[in-house]
Amino acid sequence: MKRNLLVLVSVLLVGLLVVGCGGSKKASVEADKIVVGATPVPHSEILNDVVKGLLEKEGITLEVKEFTDYVTPNLALSDGSIDANFFQHVPYLNNFAEERGLDLVSIAKVHVEPIGLYSKKISKVEELEEGSVIAIPSDATNEGRALLLLQSKGLIKLSDKAALTATPVDIVENPKNLEFKELEAAQLPRVLKDVTAAIINTNYALEADLVPTKDALIIEGSESPYANILAVRAEDKNNEVLQKLVKALNSPEVKKYLKDKYKGAIVPAF
Repeated sequence: MKRNLLVLVSVLLVGLLVVGCGGSKKASVEADKIVVGATPVPHSEILNDVVKGLLEKEGITLEVKEFTDYVTPNLALSDGSIDANFFQHVPYLNNFAEERGLDLVSIAKVHVEPIGLYSKKISKVEELEEGSVIAIPSDATNEGRALLLLQSKGLIKLSDKAALTATPVDIVENPKNLEFKELEAAQLPRVLKDVTAAIINTNYALEADLVPTKDALIIEGSESPYANILAVRAEDKNNEVLQKLVKALNSPEVKKYLKDKYKGAIVPAF
């Protein structure tokens, strides 16, 4: 009997420890507060300058947590540290979630950040010489996106089998023997002085004081399928509080803000 009692007490203690260890993870979205992870420009700006005020009128406090990379925000969302994130497009989300086994979904399209080719050494693409070095994002979807942009301008040709996740090995024609340097997206503005040109996501271009509509040698059109989205855990996709966040992000106030502040560098997708 004494042995059985000791076993029972041990089981109860282990159970209490397990519950205690899991206490740091948010169980669900609060009714009056939303924590959103976002990269600084333009995502945090949109949330802080416009969306926060709209949600305050609904009695909801918006807390914005800034991230400077494309990996941590999805991991933080999955583990419950934040309620939603706003920094990526659907191809990136799907690829990342599949690779990591995460159950994350998009619940709103907000804007398109046209990716562009920038340079400190040339002023037009016609000046690209034999063997020029082009820096491109190393993550699967943005790398393919960068190569598709170059293909659209006739600088390279990709294999017919290459999709959104194309890499330099999928290049079948390269008339100028362009050389590609694959780097993390956030590093690309910093290497502009060391390469002939770099293809940079608009958020990082803006942070580096580049003006996409003026400084990009070539840039995606507004028809780009890479709309930046609001991502949440799949279990929260119909959450009433998060749907209020969607309404605020897709509001006339946000559309006007995008047009007035970014002047074509950021295009509304709603």
